[in-house]
Amino acid sequence: MPTTATSDATRERLLDAAESLLLARDIDAVSVRAINSAAGLNPAAVHYHFGSKDALIGALLERRLAPHWHDGVRALTGRHRGGDAPTVAELVDVVLVPLGELARSERGRLHLRLLARIVLARRDVRFASGWFGLRPWIALLRGAVPGLSGAEAARRLLLTFDLILPTLAAADTGAAPGRATLRSLRTFVIAGLGSDPHSTDPNSTGPHNAEEAR
Repeated sequence: MPTTATSDATRERLLDAAESLLLARDIDAVSVRAINSAAGLNPAAVHYHFGSKDALIGALLERRLAPHWHDGVRALTGRHRGGDAPTVAELVDVVLVPLGELARSERGRLHLRLLARIVLARRDVRFASGWFGLRPWIALLRGAVPGLSGAEAARRLLLTFDLILPTLAAADTGAAPGRATLRSLRTFVIAGLGSDPHSTDPNSTGPHNAEEAR
């Protein structure tokens, strides 16, 4: 049986090999077999240590992305638990600022493209860190927007990440978005996440719906 140290070292080899391949090819063009071969390991290594290619990619993303927002998210969570709810702008900044920094490098944009592929395709990747799921973000957003339901918070967050990730990854241009784009993105996302919960009710009898009903 492999020791923990040996197993960890093997996992790192597989992660490094996958990252190198993904820098040069599209995610769907990188096979499990190619990753095992690049790592110099047997054909079953990825499945033994990770279970699947998606799980390996999830582990790669956690290794590269989590450190960038860990401290900021932990601080906001502590405030939320202490009764001091962070604002919508603070929630957006704790995500957008570190991801914007990542977008400055090709390697960082690779990680953002991978995360975008997983999020946009709604792939069922089991991350070890809860911050790669919606639940903690839903709690924070509901604290920042009184009256917001859990279901509406989830919808807003999914739409937010659907917008942020492809924009920052800039897959089509191969370049990081400029400062003006980031400012506009921040303003747009804050407005969307923080809008009045009742204004999104399709059964609302507000002025817009009344006008449309005429």
